[in-house]
Amino acid sequence: MHARLLGAPSRASACTSSSSFPSAGRHPCRASWKPRPPSRSSASPPPLSLLRAGASMEPASTEGQSDPTVHGVADRVVGVLGGGQLGKMLCQAASQMGIKVAILDPLKDCPANSVCHEHVVGSFNDGDAVREFAKRCDVLTVEIEHVDAVALEKLEKQGVVCEPKASTIAIIQDKYRQKGHFSKFGIPIADFVEVDTLSSIENAGEMFGYPLMVKSKRLAYDGRGNAVAHNKEELSSVVSSLGGFEHGLYVERWTPFAKELSVIVARSRDGCTVCYPVVETIHKDNICHVVEAPAQIPEKMKKLATSVAEKAIKSLEGAGVFAVELFLTNDNQALLNEVAPRPHNSGHHTIEACYTSQYEQHLRAILGLPLGDPAMKAPAAIMYNILGEDE
Repeated sequence: MHARLLGAPSRASACTSSSSFPSAGRHPCRASWKPRPPSRSSASPPPLSLLRAGASMEPASTEGQSDPTVHGVADRVVGVLGGGQLGKMLCQAASQMGIKVAILDPLKDCPANSVCHEHVVGSFNDGDAVREFAKRCDVLTVEIEHVDAVALEKLEKQGVVCEPKASTIAIIQDKYRQKGHFSKFGIPIADFVEVDTLSSIENAGEMFGYPLMVKSKRLAYDGRGNAVAHNKEELSSVVSSLGGFEHGLYVERWTPFAKELSVIVARSRDGCTVCYPVVETIHKDNICHVVEAPAQIPEKMKKLATSVAEKAIKSLEGAGVFAVELFLTNDNQALLNEVAPRPHNSGHHTIEACYTSQYEQHLRAILGLPLGDPAMKAPAAIMYNILGEDE
């Protein structure tokens, strides 16, 4: 076991918290890397102790504690809903930290299958499968947001630890609801409106102008579920291409932007947050193709993007790593595009370029360990997203 992974992070940066947002008020946040004191709540997991350099995976001394049983990191099983490429890299980080990861995925040969501690074959959209899977785990998390959020909410009421919370998953997996949530918290976003008839989308076109971005509320990612109408005559065909109004649609005002940015934000179980350096993302066919870290933008714009991203995550509940995608407009505004409640393509470079990878950070956050240092240990980094071909 390397001291870098389980000892205090190599560099320190202050974490921030605000009592005006959910779950951030009960535990005051201090700018240190000391572990949180044990929770008194019966529903909370056993306290975790930060292991010192050279220490084994044995639990720390329980002297002075009312509960004599203290589990070390190696005694915990992290359950991950989804076993795709993100799940695989999460398992790889966990193996270096001595953490067991079980995954729930319907594909027997999913990417994470070869590196996880246990693979349960089943659908993460099946409430019964999720409930059975939860019995073998100490904490549940996700590598894809399109899971059964209702099942997670029921499990939380039964005392199962889910990070991030089911309420956050439910908000994020519906993009129209997501926009409404962030709008209530004063986070800058493009104008948007729900549409459910041809006349309503025509009215939206008159209000917002063209081109007009039309989006599906659910199951939209990597360019799926999005379409552009360049004029009124294209509206009918665009709506049909997205499955019709019954599929659930909304529209956004077209945003001319100078750059697309991303900020990875980590939030601990006591509400502390740390932000990775702002990166620029370059898309190809609506999929993240290149990430340049750090983004080549003025310092003022970096601070603005980080501020918007951090405010967005503080408005949500639960711990973990979140990716906040933003548009940097030509008039120097930072508009939130969307949020992912998990590790993200725009954070792959953190594995080699940062002191703490987004995957190690996610595990730290959901297990209640101190957050690691998100700073870059290299002056710059570039990530290329290489996709396999069908043939």
